[in-house]
Amino acid sequence: MIFTNPAETAFNTISHVPIVRFSVLALSSIFFLVDPFAAIPAFLAITADAEEKRRKRMARKAAITCFIVLTSFALVGKLIFELFGITLPAFEIAGGLILLLIGLDMLNAKRSPTQETRGDKEEGAHKEDAGIVPLGIPMLAGPGAISSVMVLIGQVPNLWHYQTAAILGSIAITCLVSYWVLAAATKVRGFLGETGIRILIRIMGLLLVALAMQMFVNGLTDLGLIQK
Repeated sequence: MIFTNPAETAFNTISHVPIVRFSVLALSSIFFLVDPFAAIPAFLAITADAEEKRRKRMARKAAITCFIVLTSFALVGKLIFELFGITLPAFEIAGGLILLLIGLDMLNAKRSPTQETRGDKEEGAHKEDAGIVPLGIPMLAGPGAISSVMVLIGQVPNLWHYQTAAILGSIAITCLVSYWVLAAATKVRGFLGETGIRILIRIMGLLLVALAMQMFVNGLTDLGLIQK
């Protein structure tokens, strides 16, 4: 008589549900690219002279800006594809390359130039309210996160499909967590330490590289250049 583990059986059953797999993929790819933990040093530098109340307000504006930008591209992604005649496989390959470059930078525990360039911290520190730029864009909602959202929405048959809800839900969760992380940036850095943050960024970078390669392979497969 063969005995099976009920918990393992339940997990195997759930893992084969398309919405669960797609939701995990959407949440992980979007969250790793927004990566609020990597934005903590820049956020603290920009808000160094700000009071706690103003710091939380800037974190909230950054998260809301990120949500608006990513949601907008999720809703108009297909229209952009049609307008410019871009095919999904081509965008998957291009997006995979962008994600790969960002992931390689994260493996070195540093922010990608697509997310944060020289002078962003200094410029943000002199702004009355840097919650929208550069915190919201491009530090949170950068080219990598936008590309990931557009690739995900490109796989959805139509905007009323359940996968669209999974993408929008992943964006909402990511932005909410980003607000919590940035609003408590001092405590988070104190708890994790600089070493802990670097380790976390490297782990996210490794997973992001894997996602980038899978996206790249999917694009080549859809073009018929490689077989499944």
